[in-house]
Amino acid sequence: MTAYSAEQWEAGYRRRRAMNRLMTGVMVLATAMAVIPLFLILFYLIRNGIGGINLDLFTQDPNRPGRVGGGVKSALMGSGIMVGLAVAMGVPVAVGCGVFLAEFGQNRAGLVMRFLVDVLAGIPSITVGLFVYGLIVLPQKQFTAFAGAVALAIIFVPIVARITEEMVLLVPRSLREAAYALGAPRWKTVLRVILPTAVPGIVTGVMLALSRIAGEAAPLLFTALGNQFSSTDVFHAMDALPLRIFVYATGPYDYWHEQAWAMSLILVGIILAISLIVRTLFGTRVTVRQ
Repeated sequence: MTAYSAEQWEAGYRRRRAMNRLMTGVMVLATAMAVIPLFLILFYLIRNGIGGINLDLFTQDPNRPGRVGGGVKSALMGSGIMVGLAVAMGVPVAVGCGVFLAEFGQNRAGLVMRFLVDVLAGIPSITVGLFVYGLIVLPQKQFTAFAGAVALAIIFVPIVARITEEMVLLVPRSLREAAYALGAPRWKTVLRVILPTAVPGIVTGVMLALSRIAGEAAPLLFTALGNQFSSTDVFHAMDALPLRIFVYATGPYDYWHEQAWAMSLILVGIILAISLIVRTLFGTRVTVRQ
C-alpha cells in the first residue's frame, strides 16, 4: 500500500475542495440560466400588460377594429369552455392509458403503446389542428368550439398518460402485495389503493398539461376559428385567449397591442393561480413509504 505524506494529503484535499466548489458554481449558474428567462418573461408581461388591465377588459366583448376600448370577455369564456371540455375528455383516457402502461404494459404491447404515446406527445400542435380540421370541421362544414376542444384533448392526453404511468410506478409494491394478501382483485387494488396514492402526482401532471393547452393558438385557428361575441354554444365558432392574443399582437392598432400584453398577463396569472391552488390542496408528489 502506498503511503502518503501529510503534504500530499493536504494537497489532495485542497484539490478536491476546489473541484467541489467549481462544480457547485457551475450547477448554480445552470440553475440561474434556467430560472432567469422566467423572471424576464414575468417582468416584461407585468411592465407591458399591467396598464391595459381594467374592468372593461373582463366585462365587454371586443369592439369593431379601429374603435378604441372593448374587452376580451368572449375570449375568456371561450378559453374556459374549450380547456375545460378538453380536460373532461382527456383525463379519463389519459389516466386509463397511464395505469395500463404501468400495471399491464410490461410486455410487447405495452412497449408499442408507450412508443406511440411518446410519438403523439411530439407531434406539432398545428399538425393536430390540421388533423381535427379534416376530421370534424370539413365534414360539418363549420368551425366549432367542440373541434377545438378535441384538438386540445389530443395534445393533453399523452402528457398526462406518461406522467400517470410514472406516478403509478412510484407507488410502493408493498401496498399492492398487502391488498392482494387481503384478497382484493387486481382491478380493485388499482382503483382503491394505487390511484388514491398516486393522485397528487397525477393532478400535478394534469396541471402541467392544462398549462400547455391553455396557451395553444395554432390548433384553434383550424378548429374554433374565433368569435367576437360571447357564446356558450360549443357547436359554433368560439373565441379564446390565445387566438385573441394572436390577432391583436399582429394587428395595426396600438390599443390592440396593449390588450394583447394584458391578455398574456391574465393567461399567465390564471395558470399560476390554478397551479398554486392545486399544489396547496394535493401536494406535488407521491409520498413513498417503505
